Amino acid sequence: MAVDRSLIGKVFEATAPMAVSAESIIEFCRTMEEHNPRYGKSGANGEIVAPPSFAVTFRNTDAFFRFTPQLGRGFDAGKEVEFFVPIRAGDEISLTSIVRDIYEKTGRTGTMTFVILRSTLTNQRGETVAHVDHRFVHRNPAAKENPAETE
Repeated sequence: MAVDRSLIGKVFEATAPMAVSAESIIEFCRTMEEHNPRYGKSGANGEIVAPPSFAVTFRNTDAFFRFTPQLGRGFDAGKEVEFFVPIRAGDEISLTSIVRDIYEKTGRTGTMTFVILRSTLTNQRGETVAHVDHRFVHRNPAAKENPAETE
């Protein structure tokens, strides 16, 4: 399978701003059993701050998969999140997503294509809140279906 590296760096989605409510932060903290007093409660200045893991609650639209490389059968190989500034109640968060990298690796079951999609979360002040790298692995069609069938 030929890897189209020209896709790297292309912006394929920019979402409209999504409002962060105090209620959504409080509910997230309750659901996640977040007990750190810094998060989900009104601080000295009246702000309600979300825990860093709140960043993964922002979802891309259907374009996230519709406009990214279609490489056939694959699976989610994990996420990596880099945090920069806290998310606060009242923030408006936008996502911009790009293809960060595409590469192939050959393992014991054959060649697989790895795609890394990066979503950058930005608040209404233009501050980068977080980068979320989504990793996907696609088995190339020629890859063996059952590694036990090797000779």
